[in-house]
Parts: sequence; C-alpha cells; structure tokens
Amino acid sequence: MAIKTYKPTTPSRRHMTVSAFEGIDKKAKPERSLLENLKKNAGRNSYGRITVRHRGGGNKKKYRIVDFKRDKAGRATVVNLQYDPNRSANIALIKYDDGELRYILAPVGLKAGHIIMTGSGSDILPGNAMPISEIPVGTMIHNIELYPGKGGQLVRSAGVAAQLMAKENGMAQVRLPSGEMRYIRPECMATIGQVGNTDHENIQLGKAGRKRHMGWRPTVRGSVMNPNDHPHGGGEGKSPVGRPGPVTPWGKPAMGYKTRSKKSRTEKFIVKHRNAK
Repeated sequence: MAIKTYKPTTPSRRHMTVSAFEGIDKKAKPERSLLENLKKNAGRNSYGRITVRHRGGGNKKKYRIVDFKRDKAGRATVVNLQYDPNRSANIALIKYDDGELRYILAPVGLKAGHIIMTGSGSDILPGNAMPISEIPVGTMIHNIELYPGKGGQLVRSAGVAAQLMAKENGMAQVRLPSGEMRYIRPECMATIGQVGNTDHENIQLGKAGRKRHMGWRPTVRGSVMNPNDHPHGGGEGKSPVGRPGPVTPWGKPAMGYKTRSKKSRTEKFIVKHRNAK
C-alpha cells in the first residue's frame, strides 16, 4: 500500500504522510450490525484510577466486531476492504453463502470479490483459516490462537506475519515477528498470509495534533520536573539522572527492566526468546 505525501504548505504539512488507502472502499459505510459503542476511559480502570498515563480526548469512534475466532466453516465472498480506526491493520467485510456478514483482518493480496474458505480442507491461500495441523511447514500465517476456540491472539498488527517452522512431538513450532520461537498446539486456528497495510510503520504523523486525535495527551520529561515530582528532577541547568539508570516517577527501572515472570504458564512453550543472543 502506497504512502501519500503533501506539499509543504505549512510546517506541519512538510513532513506529514498518510496512507493512500489503496484497495479500501472509501464510500462504503461500516456494517451497522457489526458496530458497538466504544466508551472512552482515558486510561482509567474500573476503579477510576489512571493505570495508563497520557491518555484522553481523541476522536469519537465505534468498535468494529472482528471475527478473530474464524469458527464458521464454509465459503465466503469478500464484499470490500475498510479502514478500522481501532487497529493498524485494515479489515475486510466478508459474506458467507448463507448471507451472514463478518469482519476479518485483511491480509496482503486480498481484494473485493475474492473467495475465502474457513475450516478443514481449505486451500493455502491468503485469508483462508484452518487448524495449524493442516498448514504446510514454511507457510506465513497470522491471527494465531494460543488456546483452541479462544480466537487469534498473536500476529494481528499491520504488516506482520509468523512462519510455521516445524511440527514435532504433537506440537507446532512457530517463529513470531519478534524473533521468538514457541510451541503452539496443532488444533489452534491460524490464517494464511501476511497482515495487510504493510506501509503503516512508514507513516510520519507530522504534527502533535494527529497524536491528540488518537487520544494521546502530552508527556512531560522527568528531568524538567522538581525533585518532589520525579527522581530525575532538580539540579542547576541540565542535570544528569544522578542515579544508576533512568527510572519511572515511582523509582522503578524504566529501560531494560524485565517484568515477565519466569514462572509464567507459557514459559515452557517458548523455545527461543526474542532477545536471545
């Protein structure tokens, strides 16, 4: 998918780029039966406490119900491709032979009018979903389940894909986009192909306002605060951190601090960690 640039009519336009939305049906309205209201929480949890800082505001949007489970076997036709404000990937509206409509993640190469299949016996074509046990070794896949029937949890963002490396000892070995190698149960569902909108990572926002439209509020550096507000604060002029390593406002290490528990239930399924030397 191409990237659109603008003439530098203003300082913010000079470096701004946007997606050209090739293949996207710009006139199609979202399917109303697959929309849900999305309440803004501004980074607050169910107790009303801020658990994610610097969130708030942003454009109003509705949630598109995407079929990550792909639990309806059969044939479907791609009606059109649409933009989804809730994720980096584009989505495709598909219509099954019995008339049911669903949204799925749009892989590279999928276009309006294409036929896709779900379930056992499907061809190895982009957009088709089937159990990993039926997918040939070496195939690029996305929207991978961790638990059968729960729905895809891995490899869902724009431009990413995992590769099925091997099948051994009743498990499938998959290489994730991060470089991590892990075992996944062969009865878990996965979708063939690479997630579309591959140029998403190359888009330049160009101005602070576009970040505000996404619901992000400004972030203040700790080094410009007072010592009672942040461990990095205080000092005359520009001062160093003054302690071993940068920290959060609450004194926890901010960079390179591992938070993953070694006693994790999924640790035994990881063959190679993403940061393994």
